Order: sequence, then C-alpha cells, then structure tokens
Amino acid sequence: MSRCENCIVRKFNTLRAMSKEELKRVSDSKTTKSLKKGETIFGEGEKLNGVYCVRDGVSKLSKLSANGKDQIVKLASKGQILGQRSVIAEEKVNLTAVAVSDMEVCFIPKDSIVETLQTNPNFTMEVLRHMAHDLKEADDVIVNMSQNSVKQRMAAAFFYLRNSYGEDKNGFLNLILSREDISNIVGTATESAIRIISEFKKKGLIKTLGKKIGITDEKGLMGIVEEF
Repeated sequence: MSRCENCIVRKFNTLRAMSKEELKRVSDSKTTKSLKKGETIFGEGEKLNGVYCVRDGVSKLSKLSANGKDQIVKLASKGQILGQRSVIAEEKVNLTAVAVSDMEVCFIPKDSIVETLQTNPNFTMEVLRHMAHDLKEADDVIVNMSQNSVKQRMAAAFFYLRNSYGEDKNGFLNLILSREDISNIVGTATESAIRIISEFKKKGLIKTLGKKIGITDEKGLMGIVEEF
C-alpha cells in the first residue's frame, strides 16, 4: 500500500501542505478501498467520519432534485478529495458520490484532518483555497445552467470531458459516460440528450460508437458553445 508521504496524488490536493510528520500520521490512519463502476462512495445526507482521496478512477458528485432527477454537479478524478467541506463544517454531506469507472480511494479519518487544520496554517490556507475554487465552479455552473441553451451546455460538456480526460487513439473521449449521466451533467432529460447527440452526429460535429463519443468538428462545435 502506498504511503501518503510518497504518493504523487497528494501533489494535486490540500495534502501537499502537510509536513512529513503529518503525512505519516495520515498514512498510518488511512484505509484504501477499491470500488467497481456504479458503486456508491457516500450518499447525500450521510454523516462522514473522514474524507476520501481519489487515487485512481473517476466519481460523479450529484444532488437529487425535487423532481427525483440527479443533477451531476462535478466529476472528481485522480488527486481530488471528496467530503472535505462536509467534514470541516461538521454537516451531513450535501451530495452523493458514485464511481463512473473502477476506482481506488483512500479514506482518511476526520481526526487527522481536523488536528492538522488546528496546528498547520499552511494546510488551513490550502483548504480555504480549494473551497474557494469549488465555490467559483459552483457559480459558473449556476450561470451556465441559467443563461445557456441545452445545446450550448451539451457542446461545452464534450469540450470539458476532452480537456479533463483526453481522447483515445481513435479520437473518442477517454471517459465513457452513459447518456443518462451526460443528461445529468447538462441538466436535461435523457431523451433530449439523446436527440441532441444524434443531431450533432448528423451535422458531423461528433462521432459515436456505442457509448463512446468523439469530437470531429472542433470549430463547428465551438460555434454552438459561443452562440448568442
């Protein structure tokens, strides 16, 4: 099992501000867990006793709306920490986290995080920076949902997925999502997402192969994102 002080993943999150001694304490208390695609890491309304650090794979963080539909708020991948805000605020978790690919996560007990917050100002600042970044992302999502059309949001989602997770050698997005997950990212009905994907394909903007999607006309697709 990889030690936190030797783990490359920590360079991407708040753990990078911990001292070697603090990282050793975290490493001694953590547990590592493997998850299959579709497994739940934690559910909305749970009280978390620690945070999860993503070592490998991708998770979707979603919130159940009043009409019973999931809205995917963000995707979390290698290096990101899940549940940090909930643990620090001592609140029930606001989102559900589900693996969208096979994952490996490290569970770090709450005490290790809280104790370091109280004694290491560099770590506290790093946590604040990450929370501020999350708030900015949330603001962007709200504006995007309220001001952009479903087609604009769909086109933007494909660029986001490509920029975040890359493409395979055949030009398809590395992260393969179900049509339902895509609709939940964009904030529309699954039927609407399927219809728009079909329309984009007919126009030659994207290509599909089963669940796989690839961008074929970058300029044309960006034209939809930038429509007024």
